[in-house]
Formats: sequence, C-alpha cells, structure tokens
Amino acid sequence: MDNSTVSTVAGDDRRNRPRVGHIQFLNCLPLYWGLARTGTLLDLELSKDTPEKLSEQLIRGDLDIGPITLVEFLRNADDLVAFPDIAVGCDGPVMSCVIVSQRPLEDLDRARVALGSTSRTSVRLAQLLLAERYGVTPDYYTCPPDLGVMMQEADAAVLIGDAALRANLHDAPRLGLQVHDLGAMWKEWTGLPFVFAVWAARKDYLAAEPTAVRKVHEAFLASRDVSLEEVTKVAEQAARWEAFDAEVLERYFTTLDFRFGPAQLAGVQEFARRTGPTTGFSADVNVELLGG
Repeated sequence: MDNSTVSTVAGDDRRNRPRVGHIQFLNCLPLYWGLARTGTLLDLELSKDTPEKLSEQLIRGDLDIGPITLVEFLRNADDLVAFPDIAVGCDGPVMSCVIVSQRPLEDLDRARVALGSTSRTSVRLAQLLLAERYGVTPDYYTCPPDLGVMMQEADAAVLIGDAALRANLHDAPRLGLQVHDLGAMWKEWTGLPFVFAVWAARKDYLAAEPTAVRKVHEAFLASRDVSLEEVTKVAEQAARWEAFDAEVLERYFTTLDFRFGPAQLAGVQEFARRTGPTTGFSADVNVELLGG
C-alpha cells in the first residue's frame, strides 16, 4: 500500500469517528477521565462546550452522541435514544446546583432572583421548587454567574456547575449568604433522585451506526467505573488546575450520581409530570433507552 492510500484510509477513519460532546464542567470529569486510561479516547471526536451549547449541537445534528440537559432531552425525545446506566445527577445533595439567598426562600415572592445560567433544567427545577414548595413567584432575570455582582442587584441567585461549587464552598460562606442545594430540596420533596443531564444518541445516527453507538456507550461506562475506582487520583490531578483541593473534589465526585436506572428514571418521569405542560414536552413523555 502506498503513502497516498494510507493517508486516504486514515482520513476516512477520522471522518467516521463518532462526534461526541464533552461538558466542560467538573461534574463530568469522572465520565471522561477514564477514556484515556481505557484506550478509547482516540476513537472519539470530542467537542468541548457548555451543557446548553452541546445540547443544541446534538439536536441540530452537529453531534452524533453526547450529554444533553434533561429539559432539552425531554423536548426532543422523539429524535433521541438515552444511554442506560449513565447520567449526571444526584440522590440527595449535588453541591453544584444551588440557590444562594440573602433571605429565607419563603420570603422571595416578587423579589429579584438572578439566573446565573441558561441551563433550562436547573432553572426550571429552581422555579418549580420555589413555586410549589415555597409558594413564591420571584422576578427572575438572567445574568453572568458572578455571585458578588448578582447579590448587588438580587435577593437570591441560581447557580450551576463550577460557579455554583465556588459559591457554595467559598463565596457564600464568606459573604454570610444562605445556600440551598437543589438536589437535596428535590429529594426531600419527592423522595427521588434527580437527573440533570443524560447521554443520548440521535436516532438517525443509531440507525446508521448501531455498533459505533454501543461501543461509545460501553466506553463511557468503563471510563466512569475506572474513574470512580481511582477517584482519589482523579481528584488529586484535577486539584492541580482547579480552585478546590483534592479532598473537596473527591467528596464532590462521590456525591454525584452517575447512574441512570429505574430510580433515576422515576425521578425523570416525576419531573416531566410536574413541569412538562409548561416547559414544552408531554407530562408522560416516553424516554427510550438504548437496547430497551
């Protein structure tokens, strides 16, 4: 085989690699860290971005497989198949999806509440809890996730991801603010886990490349498992680059729930039942699982 033939084959391989999304938050690090350890990282064409942008890319067809926020998955469930056994969620506290407030939550009726993210799932969960559990209807507005700036104009703020983790562990205690964990609030209210994002494949890609989809699913399961087995090492490596020490990161990674089984599916269905008609999907939306 001459060099031109080799180049053509290599080029074809690159084009055929599954286009997979990668959320650039710490909460997804254990799902991706193990890809290098298991040798499957080079089999994927990874695109790194925020949860909202990755969701949009998957819906548009610019990605074949990827994480998608729960609300966007439920809105587009007819076109997507969820991966079983893998998600980003919690079964109690989550640490990185919070309401930070200057006053008790029951006093937030008509108060200004800053939404420091366009993540529709976390925002919708916060709005649901404030409306139905605390009976308040705040005046919401969207702004960048800077807690100090938010608290100059708002009585409370909704934060997710790394910004929420910083607010929860560093900034809110320093500023004397209350922190309310959305995962803990949902668990206390419903008794169920909460799922913030699922991994899904486009149905058209699954129809064309069923073997590739299943291999990607298996790769992420293996990556998660090896990451959690070596979670101390994952946390130590991450702590070299992050504003959190290794002990905090290990606690965070083991607080998160990366499963997507019957209990998590029940949590998704409960969220859909409570929010679907006002959020753009059916209250009894069908969640199709790979291999199901």
